[in-house]
Amino acid sequence: MAPTLPAPPVPLSKVGRAAHDIGLAGLLGGNLFGRLAMHPSVTEISDQAERGKVVNAAWRRYGAVNSLSLVAVASGWIGARLRESANSKLSAQERRLAYAKDALVGLVAVTGLGTAAEGMRFARMAPGGAVPLRDGDHAAPAASESARRSKRRVNVLSTANLVSEVALVAVNSALAQEGFRRPPARRLIPRWGRV
Repeated sequence: MAPTLPAPPVPLSKVGRAAHDIGLAGLLGGNLFGRLAMHPSVTEISDQAERGKVVNAAWRRYGAVNSLSLVAVASGWIGARLRESANSKLSAQERRLAYAKDALVGLVAVTGLGTAAEGMRFARMAPGGAVPLRDGDHAAPAASESARRSKRRVNVLSTANLVSEVALVAVNSALAQEGFRRPPARRLIPRWGRV
């Protein structure tokens, strides 16, 4: 018989769930803020190189929040999958949602890390991150061709990251709702279905 991990104390599970949800908020909130507020607003800065410097500095600073958020999301979900969200404790619908969440957590991680790596590469293409920008999303014509290509890659990766984050929030909500609808006694024996 394979050894099982002991269940963590309830307070620790609650902290893990809160960290997971706060991490999701940090990832999605930062992505939306950058796209909808910061990137369009830097056009108020008249110097295109200064725009690049400001945008790259802001994302470098937010990188710590993104990193901690990603660790919280991934570790919170992995911990849950080992115990309370293990397949044996889930109904068929919950299992399908859990598999979708498995894939989305991985996709958020891959696209987030890819965006960060390409963003750092882009920022190093000029001293102090001062790559000329038309706005926060587009390199200016004065930028090198390699910088313009890099900025396009950042945009593609960050769009994929945003879509995967929104999908993860939706699946996370659906999974929580499924759990709320199951009577507590039926959670102990998931194959019995609902009352």
